[in-house]
Amino acid sequence: MNCEVCQLKELELEHFEIREVLRCILHTIVFHRALGLVRPKDVDLELFDVTYVQCGEAEVESKIDDKIEQFICWVEKHPNKKSQICLSFYEVKNKQASWFSNKVERLYWEQWYINVNVAQHLKAHSSKGHHSKVVDPGEGALEDRNARSTALEASLREVLFQIIKFVNEKKDHVPPIPNLEGAISFPHEITIPRFCVWDGHDQENAPDRASNNAKLIVRVCREAGNMTLKNATY
Repeated sequence: MNCEVCQLKELELEHFEIREVLRCILHTIVFHRALGLVRPKDVDLELFDVTYVQCGEAEVESKIDDKIEQFICWVEKHPNKKSQICLSFYEVKNKQASWFSNKVERLYWEQWYINVNVAQHLKAHSSKGHHSKVVDPGEGALEDRNARSTALEASLREVLFQIIKFVNEKKDHVPPIPNLEGAISFPHEITIPRFCVWDGHDQENAPDRASNNAKLIVRVCREAGNMTLKNATY
């Protein structure tokens, strides 16, 4: 199956902007891959003069919010790193079961890569997240912040237009509508950066891809000069 990939323009964010920006982008993509059984809901951003549309489904909102919170936790632990969030659409296919795999597999037909660079040096906000305000002393600092916010708003609009352009131009790879009762969009998953441990060293951006196959975190431990592999499924 042909899998189309869209690399969205990189956005440079401050920590308190992550939630709103990612909600806007992820909901926009999911809405444009909705199956028609949706109650569109307009959402106005608080930080920018931008409006986007949600599917109006609580389960979708919860799934997106959960992944955003996980991503924010990752950013806090790994500051000053560029990162990606991947939204993947897939088909579920039955296959012959074997001793090492299930009889269901996912065939990915579209992937969206959201590229962000979180600037930690301006992180001076309260725990209330995107409702908080950042205060910088000096008129020059305020002008710089306003200019940066205006530039980010323009870049976010570019990303939204990029999404719409991709959806309108790339259609041949979209599979038939699945026969899933109550589904409001094609099956999809959201992947955020993760770390696994190999021989005592962090391996960056290990995939957090949900699948029916058990995933392994491989830890290499040296005990009395012997190497032991410990497999942990989750």
